[in-house]
Amino acid sequence: MSALLEVRDLTVRLRVGGTDREVITGTTLEIGEGEAMGLVGESGSGKSMTAKAIARLLPAGARVEGSVRFAGTDVLGLSGADLRRHRAKVAVVFQDPRAHINPVRRIEDFMTESLRTLEDVPRAQARTRAADALEEVGIDDPARRLRQFPHELSGGMLQRVMIATALLSQPLLLLADECTTALDVTTQAEVMAILDDLRRDRGLSMLFITHDLELAGAVCDRTSVMYAGQVVETSAAHRLHADPLHPYSAALVQARPDVTSTAERLVAIPGRPVSAFEAPAGCRFAPRCPHVLDGCRGHEQTLVDLDAGRVRCERAAALRGRLLDPTESPTESEETADA
Repeated sequence: MSALLEVRDLTVRLRVGGTDREVITGTTLEIGEGEAMGLVGESGSGKSMTAKAIARLLPAGARVEGSVRFAGTDVLGLSGADLRRHRAKVAVVFQDPRAHINPVRRIEDFMTESLRTLEDVPRAQARTRAADALEEVGIDDPARRLRQFPHELSGGMLQRVMIATALLSQPLLLLADECTTALDVTTQAEVMAILDDLRRDRGLSMLFITHDLELAGAVCDRTSVMYAGQVVETSAAHRLHADPLHPYSAALVQARPDVTSTAERLVAIPGRPVSAFEAPAGCRFAPRCPHVLDGCRGHEQTLVDLDAGRVRCERAAALRGRLLDPTESPTESEETADA
C-alpha cells in the first residue's frame, strides 16, 4: 500500500505567555491510500494538534519542524493558492459542528462557499451538488434544509451537514476529529455508519481521532496511540486490543468498560496525563508505568519495528504477551530478566 500521507519527526511549538511550549514532539505516522488510521490517547496528548498540522490549521505563530508530505507534496512549504488546494483535498470534520458553522448564515451558504470560491462552480450547480450530498448522508428534504439556519437543525443533523460538506470537494484524505463525541450513542452509531460507508465507497483515506478504542477498532485498519505529544505505538487495530506492544496502550485497553463482563471498579491509570512541554526526560510514560526500570528514565525512547508494528519502548520485546496477563505483576526481578 503506497503512502498518501507521511508525517516524519513532526514537532510543534506554540507561543504561550511569552514562552515556547512544545505540544508535539517527533511524531511519525503514515496513512496509505484508502486506509483508515485511528489516533487515540488521553486529552492533551497532541491528537488534534497533529491533525491541524496536517491540514495547516495551526494557530498563528506556531513553530513547526519535521516533515509532512501529502501525495508527494511538502505540506509545510505550501502557501497561497497551493495551500487552499491542499485544504480542499484534506477535508476536516470537527468535534462540535455548531462551533464551525456560521450561525447567521444558511446551510446552503456554508456548504457551497468552497465550491464557488475555489472551483468557480455556478451557484445553481453548487446548490444542486449540496442537495445531493445531503441526501447521500441521509438527510430528507435537502432543498428545505439548505434554506435553514444551523439553530434549526439537531446536533446529529449538523454533523451530517459537516460530513457532506467535507466530501463535496472530492478529498483524498478525511481528518475526523472526535466527530461523534458530542452525539448520543444512537446518533453516533448512525453517523459513523454513514461516514464509514462513504469512505469505503469513495476509496478515501481517513485519520480518525477518538478516545473510544472500541470505535477505532471497529472502523480503522490500524491504530496509533499518542502520549505526551508522541506516537508510542502503531499496530493493526484488532491487534492493539488483543496484544498491545506498549504499556500505555495496554493501560488504555484495561481501563475501558466491557459490556460482556462485570467489575467492581474500572482499572485506572495511576497519575495524570501530561502534555509534551511538561513531560519528564527519558520515557515520558515512566512515572505512570508499572513496568518501569531505572534505565527507562535515562534516555529518550525511539520508535522501533516489532511484530508488524512500531513501538516506543525499549522493554517492548521483553514484555511481549505479558501486558494484558492478569497473573503478571511487575517485580524488581524484571530488570534481571531483561539483562
